[in-house]
Amino acid sequence: MIDDLDLGFDEAERGEKGRHRRSAVRKRNGKSGGGRGKTIFALLMALVLLGGIGGGAYVGFDRIRNHFVTPDYDGPGTGEALVEVKAGDTLTDIGNSLYDAGVVKSTKAFIEAADANSRSKNIQVGRYKVRKQMKAADVITLMLDPKSRVINGVTIPEGTITLNIYQILSKQTKIPVKDFQDAAKDPVKLGVPAFWFNREDGKKGPKSIEGFLYPSTYEIPPKATAEQILSMMVDEFLRVTQQLDFVDRAQKERKISPYEALITASIAEAESVNAVDLPKVSRVIYNRVYAGKIGCKCLGIDSGINYYLRLQGKDPKDSDDLLQSEINDLKNPYNTHNVAGLPITPISNPGEAALKGALEPPPGDWIFFMTIDQKGTMGYGSNDAEFRQLIRKMCDNKVLTGENCT
Repeated sequence: MIDDLDLGFDEAERGEKGRHRRSAVRKRNGKSGGGRGKTIFALLMALVLLGGIGGGAYVGFDRIRNHFVTPDYDGPGTGEALVEVKAGDTLTDIGNSLYDAGVVKSTKAFIEAADANSRSKNIQVGRYKVRKQMKAADVITLMLDPKSRVINGVTIPEGTITLNIYQILSKQTKIPVKDFQDAAKDPVKLGVPAFWFNREDGKKGPKSIEGFLYPSTYEIPPKATAEQILSMMVDEFLRVTQQLDFVDRAQKERKISPYEALITASIAEAESVNAVDLPKVSRVIYNRVYAGKIGCKCLGIDSGINYYLRLQGKDPKDSDDLLQSEINDLKNPYNTHNVAGLPITPISNPGEAALKGALEPPPGDWIFFMTIDQKGTMGYGSNDAEFRQLIRKMCDNKVLTGENCT
């Protein structure tokens, strides 16, 4: 098979992913002596070999040619990544950091793009806000833009609840937490359009800022007020949701209000350890609340109880540590064990993947999701028998203990 032939090109020319060839390019300009000659020789040898076995070798040539094409993304990228350029970093070091962060498809693509852009030598030490899965040439352009450089940056992780966001911001800015709490009392004043609080399920709740403080990395302007900082986060939420066409798609595709879709995304973000589970968890939520898969239409999520505990200044609890009195507390407005439907507000601030997952849940009849091992792997079930199997896995993996496992 032609695929198995060793054509003589060295590792630096293979277009392999950056983490497998950290020492492939040692010079600042990223050039390896003699590499180009080897590539041309190898290509000629491939053509000779292919020519010898006739026209049926075009498919084989296609495969061989892929070895000589530097892996690179085509589009402008999505989401966000924060990458740091340290003092003394070479282009290879920077390329490796970008590759590890999921920004470029290969270190080699970044090095070649830098070679082609004479201004790349002007990339400064510091942290940069870029996007994931970007074309390498676009990464260079973005890193040369002063607006991409984070000078006084603060990062809000996905799924952070609002109370914790205030603490993070306060630590960074020295603005008292109370100032953020006071500024958040009127989300509409911060820029949240009033229609976002409309619901199709008839539930009434407070106009909470929860869910609208988009998790990202922000550069805080000098002397910014608490209100200005929170407004900046709301603006980013509106930008991302507009990019996703979140409002129209929630209404037309999911047949629910955007606010209910946002609440769903916030629950998926709170419940999921791994991003791959975000869409599936959303599907379970929709199956329980809207599709009539269970009689009471109750979510039965512990994250709602824990959110309420946090609002009261208490520590959250593991599922097997929650008391029955806490699970069945009807005074808890976030009780979803005994109360049908979604909670009255979001319970976290979801990121782009969770928002997208709420719009695009995969098909499935699951009505249960559970974390079944210490790695955060999720299991899904559609009936009582599968529920019991999931419980057994949780007990076997020491995720669940106590009377639930007897």
